[in-house]
Amino acid sequence: MKESNLPQLDWERVNTLIDMALGEDIKSGDATSIAVIPENVITEARFVTREKCVCAGLDVAKTVFLKLDDSISWTSHVKDGDILKPGDAMATVKGNARILLTAERTALNFLQRLCGIATTTLRYVEAVGNTQTKILDTRKTTPGWRSLEKYAVAAGGGTNHRIGLYDRVMIKDNHRELAGLEGEDSIKRSVKRSRDAFPNLEVEVEADKLSEVKEAAEAGADYILLDNMSNEEMQEAIAINKGRAKLEASGGITIERIPSIAKIGVDFISVGALTHSVKAIDISLEM
Repeated sequence: MKESNLPQLDWERVNTLIDMALGEDIKSGDATSIAVIPENVITEARFVTREKCVCAGLDVAKTVFLKLDDSISWTSHVKDGDILKPGDAMATVKGNARILLTAERTALNFLQRLCGIATTTLRYVEAVGNTQTKILDTRKTTPGWRSLEKYAVAAGGGTNHRIGLYDRVMIKDNHRELAGLEGEDSIKRSVKRSRDAFPNLEVEVEADKLSEVKEAAEAGADYILLDNMSNEEMQEAIAINKGRAKLEASGGITIERIPSIAKIGVDFISVGALTHSVKAIDISLEM
């Protein structure tokens, strides 16, 4: 993924997160660095990955240091979206030794998690093979981190689903039931209400059964989410849909199932594990 193709980060929110992270770690000061390190020592350090990964979050890590001292020098050796091997240097930071040590853990916490998400995403993207199916993220993100985590998904080659509740209508069975729209034509009526209320938003309908796929396609939904369907049911859903809506497979998705689902021909596979179950990448800051 080229860095220029990545989504824009919500820097207002990211800056708030960095401020909060530094605040909870530093409070009255880095006692160890103040006690042990002479005040005016200048040093240099490198971020080095200890395992294969996809880079994501360099600018976030850089900002952590600049928050504490805007005279810090930062040089990136790679860019977000690059695939790195163990031992690769990601960036070099130079400045006051106390500041570098104070910022170290917070910067690594951001960088390690975001690289973990990007790396996990790449594994799923590679699993779809030579098909047109795209891997989607979900709203199952760390509270407050959505902009960051969806950015990392894009760095790993994935595609962002809706950002929040505001940028796409997603009609689930609970919506229909609570609105008193259950029963015959409930999906059709829900889609119409959505079009009337938000004419500029795309509409997606969750379908648990093949009959709901048919109704959603006939109602003119832009997307149909195939919820916890078997591969055989997905094949039937494609036949029923006849290319009218984009189809998204969701629920019970494992990386082992990805190749077979992609070969069926759905447009998207959404995976909550991209953001809710990732392992942080082993990255160190070498002084």
